[in-house]
Amino acid sequence: MKNTIGINKDKALQLSDNLNKLLADYQLFYQNLRGFHWNIKGREFFELHLKFEEFYDNAVIKVDEIAERILTLEGEPLHTFSDYLNVSDITESKNITNGIEAIKIIIKNFKILILKEREILKLAADAEDEGTVSLMSDYITETEKTLWMLTSYLR
Repeated sequence: MKNTIGINKDKALQLSDNLNKLLADYQLFYQNLRGFHWNIKGREFFELHLKFEEFYDNAVIKVDEIAERILTLEGEPLHTFSDYLNVSDITESKNITNGIEAIKIIIKNFKILILKEREILKLAADAEDEGTVSLMSDYITETEKTLWMLTSYLR
């Protein structure tokens, strides 16, 4: 049995479930980035304040893209923070004012995101879901480069 876009309904459901977990992670990641942006202090303030804003602007776009992909697959995107907190592997980061500490948390969070993106990529390829494959490929490419840059920043 196939859905409207021609993907096996069971595989689309599995993809939607995994995309919902990624959505939850991006929502927590977004909120953490907002907190870092607001609360950062120290010599790197101007540099990191802008970088964190760039990151959260990017994350909010991904939140919308992921939710819309879930809907395209005929799933229902999670939309409450209680749901996000229940399924997210990214945890809340509270009262972080040190830039280096924030960068380390961001790296940790990106590593969580990229592992999930790779898993979804495999599931999407198996389901012959080119739309999700393309989305995850783009995210992975971007995340790999960002991880390289953040790691270089800490050296």
